Amino acid sequence: MATAQHKIGSGFGATSTAAEIIDGVDLTGRLAIVTGGYSGLGLETTRALVGAGARVVVPARRRAAAEEALAGLGDVEVDELDLGDLDSVRAFAERFLASGRAIDLFIGNAGIMACPETRVGPGWEAQFATNHLGHYALVNRLWPAIADGARIVSLSSRAHFFSPIRWDDVQFGHGYDKWQAYGQAKTANVLFAVALDSLGAERNVRAFAVHPGGILTPLQRHLDRQEMVDRGWIDEHGTAAVSFKTPEQGAATTVWAATSPQLAGLGGLYLEDCDVAELAPADADALTPSGVRQYAVDPAQAARLWTLSAELTGVNAFA
Repeated sequence: MATAQHKIGSGFGATSTAAEIIDGVDLTGRLAIVTGGYSGLGLETTRALVGAGARVVVPARRRAAAEEALAGLGDVEVDELDLGDLDSVRAFAERFLASGRAIDLFIGNAGIMACPETRVGPGWEAQFATNHLGHYALVNRLWPAIADGARIVSLSSRAHFFSPIRWDDVQFGHGYDKWQAYGQAKTANVLFAVALDSLGAERNVRAFAVHPGGILTPLQRHLDRQEMVDRGWIDEHGTAAVSFKTPEQGAATTVWAATSPQLAGLGGLYLEDCDVAELAPADADALTPSGVRQYAVDPAQAARLWTLSAELTGVNAFA
């Protein structure tokens, strides 16, 4: 498959921070939405964008916690949003659309990882529903407010290596595995960006998927200490692996995707370590340290997932 999934030599890398990425970028007058922008990587992303002059709207499932975390930060507003509840998604979108404002940057940062089997909505698997379907429905409902030339950033993960889309059992109705479910959701996050970039081309709306790297954040809340030790993420004392990034470094690729002029004219790509990722070899497995699986950036798979997502949520801004 012909692809633009090739490094562009950004000059940044795994240890770059969000502050370094955004240095010299002026976002005055721009509006960004950052889901989950009050914790972990999302909080660092919000800080970077506000520091560059943007106004940031942070939809949050835990509104009080978000307001506390963001207190004193500056040009930030918090609203309520539960991505696992499509009524909540619709209500947030309606409130925002009623404000008459345009969205220049949308960052789908919120998510859950490796949770116990949980069902939301009409029985959907929670990781697929929250990480993918909630963001899919939100962007589609907000589409009238998304400005020409806007950028959409979808937070994925190297965990997309764990599973492609399980077309015969997307909702894990026949045996649940928390890591395969997370992997499928992260593959969906990449395919969403691929499809949206194509659909938004007429208005120069570009979409990217991002692997932020390994970082210890509240995303690990469903894992016990021993499981993280067994995976090599922390040692017996709780110290993070040397390969792990700080939250400031973890937010860097997101901020690069959202703001870098180096990405002008590009889109529908999977990014890591502040650069475009290479396609992973066909024989890559979950231990492969970098790259993106071909199934995650396949336009046909992306179109198929868009169709399925529209059927499940009843929302499609391009129908």
